[in-house]
Amino acid sequence: HFISDGSSSSSHQTPKSTAKWASSLENLLEDPEGVKRFREFLKKEFSEENVLFWLACEDFKKTQDKKQMQEKAKEIYMTFLSSKASSQVNVEGQSRLNEKILEEPHPLMFQKLQDQIFNLMKYDSYSRFLKSDLFLKHKRTEEEDEESPDAQTAAKRASRIYNT
Repeated sequence: HFISDGSSSSSHQTPKSTAKWASSLENLLEDPEGVKRFREFLKKEFSEENVLFWLACEDFKKTQDKKQMQEKAKEIYMTFLSSKASSQVNVEGQSRLNEKILEEPHPLMFQKLQDQIFNLMKYDSYSRFLKSDLFLKHKRTEEEDEESPDAQTAAKRASRIYNT
């Protein structure tokens, strides 16, 4: 009974990932698994570049090194913003962006565009994602996992308890 106690309390502490994803787009984007699923979904919708751009901007904001910042800014520009970009995102004010800004990059230079894309995802693809098979299937799997802990997870839990 020790084992089953352990499992029930641990499942309460961690809300299901799908529940987290459904609670906000921020939570979804903080979870690598959530990002993976969301990307799969956006790929089907041909708008994966939105989340890739958002992730690239997040990464860019954490960049301290000036030289690296320049490289990343250029990469973001070439990949998502230039008129010849391979994965062009659709943002306002894009045409005003030019390569000059890339010479003096600063951490928040893409913030406005990133916010636009965030809102675009939030009010558009994110709400569709929550209704998508991809999300619902994942949610079902989670719920089934909880109802029927198979032998393997029980064994794993047991070993976790005895190893401590």
